[in-house]
Amino acid sequence: MASAKHFSLAVALFGCLSFIFGVIAENKKPPFGTPVPGKDVVICKFPTDPTVALGILSVATLFISTLLGWISVFFPYGGKSVPKDIMFRNTTLLIFFTVAVGVFVLGEGLMIWATITEALHRIHNVHQDLSYACPTAKTGLFGGSAFLALDTALFWLVCQMLTQNVRTDYFEEDDPKGEYGQVLATDYVPTATGHTA
Repeated sequence: MASAKHFSLAVALFGCLSFIFGVIAENKKPPFGTPVPGKDVVICKFPTDPTVALGILSVATLFISTLLGWISVFFPYGGKSVPKDIMFRNTTLLIFFTVAVGVFVLGEGLMIWATITEALHRIHNVHQDLSYACPTAKTGLFGGSAFLALDTALFWLVCQMLTQNVRTDYFEEDDPKGEYGQVLATDYVPTATGHTA
């Protein structure tokens, strides 16, 4: 049975992997290609590097991290689930959940944009403009997306902690006697000496 600890480790692992892949992609990306003049065209030659592959891996691992983070908020730990409307009555959880989704969309969108742009530069490398400088994806896109991926994972971890607090409060209210019940008055039997039996 999956536990909160398992979800936390998985969210953190895939979030860190997305961050690492993005940072390496930024460092490996060449600033520009080499224009090779042809007959009325310019052919751009780019060095062999794993930028596009790393971008794809970063996108995939960030998606997995977010998927696990989302599931961890609504997962019925111990076979007990909390209604969503009850869950989001907690304003702090609602805010962090919204921010986590927003940062994910921004980070994932930027990483996809950077990866597709880089791939298109390499696929469409023949240009009619003889002054074409053979650029690559904008500097900083991969790195910025990587930090947003790390932020996303951190926000999901906060959401998970807040979820556990909401669950604890909800089930305590549902069972005010607690797990072990209450001591009844009949259990307290005074003796002649004034001590309990």
